[in-house]
Amino acid sequence: MSIITVERLADLTPERYDAIMQRSMEELGDIYDDVRAICEDIRNRGDAVTLEHYTKYKEDIAPEDLKATPEEIEAAYDEVPADVVEHLKFAAHNIIEFHSAQFERDMWSIEIAPGILAGRIIRPVDSAGCYIPGRQASYPSSVLMTILPAKAAGVEQIVACTPPDRGMVANPTSLVAADIAGCHDIYKIGGPWAIASMAYGTESVPQVNTIVGPGNKYVTAAKMAVFGTVAIDAPAGPSEILILADDTANPEWLAIDFLSQAEHDQDAAAVLVTPSERLASATAEAVQRAFDAADRQEILRPALENNSAILVADSLNEAIEFTNEYAAEHLEVAMDDPMLVLPRIKHAGSIFLGHYAPVPAGDYASGTNHVLPTGLTAKMFSGLSIDNFLKKPTFQLLSRQGLQHLAPAVMRLAEAEGLPMHGEAVRVRIENER
Repeated sequence: MSIITVERLADLTPERYDAIMQRSMEELGDIYDDVRAICEDIRNRGDAVTLEHYTKYKEDIAPEDLKATPEEIEAAYDEVPADVVEHLKFAAHNIIEFHSAQFERDMWSIEIAPGILAGRIIRPVDSAGCYIPGRQASYPSSVLMTILPAKAAGVEQIVACTPPDRGMVANPTSLVAADIAGCHDIYKIGGPWAIASMAYGTESVPQVNTIVGPGNKYVTAAKMAVFGTVAIDAPAGPSEILILADDTANPEWLAIDFLSQAEHDQDAAAVLVTPSERLASATAEAVQRAFDAADRQEILRPALENNSAILVADSLNEAIEFTNEYAAEHLEVAMDDPMLVLPRIKHAGSIFLGHYAPVPAGDYASGTNHVLPTGLTAKMFSGLSIDNFLKKPTFQLLSRQGLQHLAPAVMRLAEAEGLPMHGEAVRVRIENER
């Protein structure tokens, strides 16, 4: 049986269409209460809760074991191949270049009417916490993608948390990446314990204003539990790709793109939508060949069978409409002239244009961010950027003439809302000189 079959978009049943749209969105209801209880326990008891949790990794654990020391960070460089260090520096340069270019004017204003100047200023948060997935796997790219935008935004205090392994040892590549990014306050804490420690502050971990970074469903649930005490980025779920392609695309390349997303985990999703029946059939065959030759089929198979699809649209217009409904985390536009389509794309986390822009280019080194909204949330959230670390207060400067211009509206509306002192605050100023 083929690992994936070609389907016509117009012939999908409502149930099949919904299944493709829903992919494997994580349901947090079953774990949310337990995660919230952990967060509240840390809020009340601080480091003690985390130390109790990590006795499974080190019986005689002490508070000082929670933070990576300068000596640990220095020693990590001896464990990471020199070429990996250089490539991390290369990627870091591109990431900081891209995110530094995102700055708007730090202040602007307009004259609403004579004597009324209104505007906005931009200021960074004082502190930020970056969550870095870890343990056996290493995600140095996520270290760069979370810390460097905060640096570019001008955040003064940046801390990072990453899960330790046995002996309370952090992944050396993650330590090196954090050092390259300029973050030296690295805590060896994972899961809800990390999120709550950064949100509420403990004896060891400073309290931050915002928390960003990818993680599993327990991390996502914890971020939702502490939201309001801190700001958070978009809730993240399993990785996903949508490929919008025409007949100029290479099916062998698209097949590899499918597997490159499916290899993340069993809940990942990959979808191709195209008006070309030839491309759809050729891609399905290429996916099968690539799957048959691939390792880790136990991960690839459920992702391809349960959450993925190859769809033939009746027209490019229909394919674009589906693309906007799907609102993918990663969107590849595999066409000779992708810029002609770009103005019609409304919803996507990150967009990869042309035949030579595979998703891994953005995952690692093009400079754009790979911390992105998933599971339809690209309809309401953006990928991580300096905006996650900035506040934008508004201001107004009024002369007496300007206040007189506003006074009738302000006083009458205050009266209508039953707030007489609001109106009085204006009246005393326009009827009396200082």
